[in-house]
Amino acid sequence: VILCPVVIPFLKRLKFGQYVRDDGPQSHLKKAGTPTMGGLVIMISIVITSMFYLKDHSEILPVLFATVGFGLIGFLDDYIKVVMQRSLGLHAWQKFLLQCGITGVFAYYYLETLHYEPQMLIPFTGGLSGGCYWKMPVGMFIVFLFCVMVGTVNGTNFTDGLDGLASGVTLLVAVFFTVVAIGTGNTAAPVSSAVAGALMGFLVYNIYPARVFMGDTGSLALGGFVSSMAFILKMPLFIPIVGIIYLTEVLSVILQVGCYRLTKGKRIFRMAPIHHHFEQCGWSETKVVAVFSIVTALFCLIALAAL
Repeated sequence: VILCPVVIPFLKRLKFGQYVRDDGPQSHLKKAGTPTMGGLVIMISIVITSMFYLKDHSEILPVLFATVGFGLIGFLDDYIKVVMQRSLGLHAWQKFLLQCGITGVFAYYYLETLHYEPQMLIPFTGGLSGGCYWKMPVGMFIVFLFCVMVGTVNGTNFTDGLDGLASGVTLLVAVFFTVVAIGTGNTAAPVSSAVAGALMGFLVYNIYPARVFMGDTGSLALGGFVSSMAFILKMPLFIPIVGIIYLTEVLSVILQVGCYRLTKGKRIFRMAPIHHHFEQCGWSETKVVAVFSIVTALFCLIALAAL
């Protein structure tokens, strides 16, 4: 709340405005020029808050590293878009390699520094204390970790397409992780709380009509937070539940592209990701955001019941 009024005019002076793709919804063309890279505000807020707790909370560091690391990849992507006036920033292979690098460092810290077992809680088996854990061979676990982290980060990125959508959905997910972390005494609770607080403040300026967009800087950072926090809590299998919107967004793109290529031109949805499909069906941005947020809230309650 404090930083946005300072950063938004600064982004305007630097002409860091959103570049809107011509093949997107026509209603979004009016958003061209709205300051982007607002994810910097989110990251700064999270880092400043977390630093107060970093000394005595060892599990904050890997979550903070993943959040900031993926956020910096997003920043580089946004910078290329803004400076070169391209709707697409980094090439897909460049983004993928950088994401794998951040994931690899997180995996090493997770297994070699924190000495966590390569296991995860299975939902609906009795909770964190008495539930069943799926223990995997280290090699298999590392592959699984890479798939989950990179997949979640890109799912969060796809979700960032409407004013307040990624912010609102991830706020609810962050609250869920905060409740679990506090309830279990996990030392990563402060960073999860910081993410929830930062998103509440950012939403003041990001709800429709948005005065600032988070850009890939914010969406990739939030994806890094969600995936890393899930692993720190040994709950990556809960991501498809609390992150049902992320999963749906990714699947809608995969199905759309796959169908288009296999049938040589036919589409399942009017437009992908799926939030644009609902827009093309006549839903307003605010309705899509509200419904997706309600769905996320309901699935977060289901996830709590699964503990």
